[in-house]
Amino acid sequence: MKQVLSAEAAMARAIDCARLGLGKTFPNPIVGAVITSASGEFISEGFHQGTDHAEVIAINAAASIPAGSIIYVSLEPCNHHGKTPPCTDAIIKSGISKVVFAVSDPNPIAAGGAKHLQGAGIEVESGICYEEASYANRAWLTKITNDRPRITWKIASTMDGKVAASDGSSKWITGELARADVALMRSQADAIVTTTATVKADDPLLTSKGLGNNPIRIVMGSTENANSSQIFGKDAETVIIKSRDPQELIAFANERGFNQLLIESGPTFGTALLSQNLIDEIVLFQAPTFLGSGTPSISDLGITNITGRLDFEIADVEIIGADLKITLIKSANHEESGR
Repeated sequence: MKQVLSAEAAMARAIDCARLGLGKTFPNPIVGAVITSASGEFISEGFHQGTDHAEVIAINAAASIPAGSIIYVSLEPCNHHGKTPPCTDAIIKSGISKVVFAVSDPNPIAAGGAKHLQGAGIEVESGICYEEASYANRAWLTKITNDRPRITWKIASTMDGKVAASDGSSKWITGELARADVALMRSQADAIVTTTATVKADDPLLTSKGLGNNPIRIVMGSTENANSSQIFGKDAETVIIKSRDPQELIAFANERGFNQLLIESGPTFGTALLSQNLIDEIVLFQAPTFLGSGTPSISDLGITNITGRLDFEIADVEIIGADLKITLIKSANHEESGR
């Protein structure tokens, strides 16, 4: 019996496919595509992972594309010739009759796909599952909007907000399952950013631990670290930026085309980024334990009045083993709060 999908289910599947490309597509967005018959019978699917685009992969995966077929795409098909030909041309040649996409392409270089498809006589519909697709592709959309990669700060703390005890010890605050989840996060990022101080204190490896791609590792700071430090191993490329200036980090990230940076450092550097309005997202892992004293997860932001607070919105809450994982997204009111 053939699987029949509603329009919403087909797009949700395309978005799930798109997520499989996280950490593999920069400087391009993640995109997923699903092809069904006119009546919704599943035909094929594909996702962009750095080479062919999702639409082309889905088309090539189809044994046949009957008349009236529909392709569901998480992002408007591109209409320019970059590393690959325009996806719109592949769709037109395939005989697909209708294109449904979730999010319009805000990149002026690649935009115009919908108009080109309509000019070829293909029916086009947009906006279905817009919120879900935008959230999945938020790193690339942030880059296009802000001309810099999306910056996520990972924090592992106790319930009372401490990232280390008074003697500096911090391994391990959270449990093994939470640490595995962090490794998965790394595989979905384009680069991990830490500091020379963190390398000296913790000697981190900062890899995906076999759960996916190993991201590029960036070490910020002018202090020299020992050549024997794990971060200088051959597991992944390591780049040293002899500065703590966030703008130098952003300039390098833009030069490389990164969509997303994951910050894994102590509170000093993370707070510096936060105070400059450069943290878009915080993923907070909290262990059900208390220290009472020790190093707080965030340093002094210079806020003296409640009206100056930096607001974030809770996007997701999960229990990972014994620990709590809270995903916080910068609030729309964040930039309106003043100090």
